[in-house]
Amino acid sequence: MAEECADDDDDKATITALRKAILREMNLHSSVLQEWGVDPTKEIPPNPATTKYTDFLLATAAGKVDGGKGSDKMVTPFEKTKIAAYTVGAMTPCMRLYAYLGKELGIFLKQDENHPYKKWIDTYAATDFESNALQIEELLDKLSVSLTGEELEILGKLYQQAMRLEVAFFSAQLLDEPVIAPLTRYRDPKDKLVIFSDFDLTCTVVDSSAILAEIAILSHQKASQSGSDNLLDRTKSADLRNSWNMLSNQYTEEHEQCIERLLPPEEAKSLDYDQLYKGLEVLSEFERQANSRVIDSGVLRGMNIDDIRKAGERLILQDGCRNFFQKIGETRENLNLDIHILSYCWCAELIRSAFSSVGCLDGLNIHSNEFAFEGSVSTGQINRQIESPLDKVEKFKSIKSDLDSTASSLSVYIGDSVGDLLCLLEADIGIVVGSSTTLRRVGKQFGVSFVPLLPGLVEKQRLVGKQESSIFKARSGVLHTVSSWSEVQAFILGNDFS
Repeated sequence: MAEECADDDDDKATITALRKAILREMNLHSSVLQEWGVDPTKEIPPNPATTKYTDFLLATAAGKVDGGKGSDKMVTPFEKTKIAAYTVGAMTPCMRLYAYLGKELGIFLKQDENHPYKKWIDTYAATDFESNALQIEELLDKLSVSLTGEELEILGKLYQQAMRLEVAFFSAQLLDEPVIAPLTRYRDPKDKLVIFSDFDLTCTVVDSSAILAEIAILSHQKASQSGSDNLLDRTKSADLRNSWNMLSNQYTEEHEQCIERLLPPEEAKSLDYDQLYKGLEVLSEFERQANSRVIDSGVLRGMNIDDIRKAGERLILQDGCRNFFQKIGETRENLNLDIHILSYCWCAELIRSAFSSVGCLDGLNIHSNEFAFEGSVSTGQINRQIESPLDKVEKFKSIKSDLDSTASSLSVYIGDSVGDLLCLLEADIGIVVGSSTTLRRVGKQFGVSFVPLLPGLVEKQRLVGKQESSIFKARSGVLHTVSSWSEVQAFILGNDFS
């Protein structure tokens, strides 16, 4: 149908070549079915997920897009070419996704040469199929050149819808064996699933301390402009900014020196948790001293709680983070799930505002420090609850202990820095977001291994059914790394269609 709508001879030739490739793919499916003893010529009712995608493709190719009038009523060659672009746009995600999955899954075939899907995976991992995927993408680019901005927007929506339908197609596959992903399916429904997360730079793209210091400086500027400077008894805003810059630079320099002091001279061959704990005692003392310097400087004095809340509402979260917490909120009670934030942040109200503004505060347990206030204005003091790696891990163990006293639980900790290292290791599953070289350097020196989440889960899946106890254990010395919160959501909750 796309070929009939294409106006350019080269475009028609490309579509013809792609059609031939798809016919070869159909023959592959038939041969695999025959090997499994299934007759492909017999009438087999399609899965609803399959029908949804094929119906979508046929409707698109017929021009029934966004209120369109249908290809049979198209008059000009340009109108028909537009339908060809839409149709190719709706098919491109399929080829790109299969090429991607072929490569990803092909990595694991080396460990299982007799895998029942080997022929299928080899086909989609082959350079020929990658060439076909590139060919249809180049065709899509060419067909899109003459489209208007509005038409390109329609094309983008078609692409996204096609990808969603493809994901739904894979998710419709029935599984009759134990699986570890999504995690909510692996663990016993009677067991509590407890998710812990850091906040600064794990959930956010900026550190909250710099945000709070900026609010303090701006608060002083406002007070000066209103003529109430003497009441606040504060230095000029320029001096305040200089004070903060000096504190910030001192923290960065001394933090690096502290890390150097706590590292052992030789790399441990396996996890040495006790020595790591002792090493992080040094870092914990440094963090407490750094907070004392900030309090003594008076930098944090004079902030209005409303300004803090507004800043929290404007905090930018990491890609996928908001969606993850929203999904957690929607499914928390049905999944027997608790979620806790453990943070060094000086002001828990900032965290509450950040999550509240995106509709994620319900059911969220926040454990952090808090400003002391006189009325609605900060005094410059901090009610210090969690300000070090040791504070974090002790709070983590306390929460876990309270839960385990009533029922079994499975814990996940998500973090990004050295301050999260003990909690990451104490959790049954530790997940590292971000790319902190300091975290990896310290962890590696104390015998911690960092494994990308997908390969790690494939190896865990191989163990399911071979051992009776849980394959996830605290202090295993293995932490899983992810590139985004979307990976975390896929692992813990599954996708939107599961």
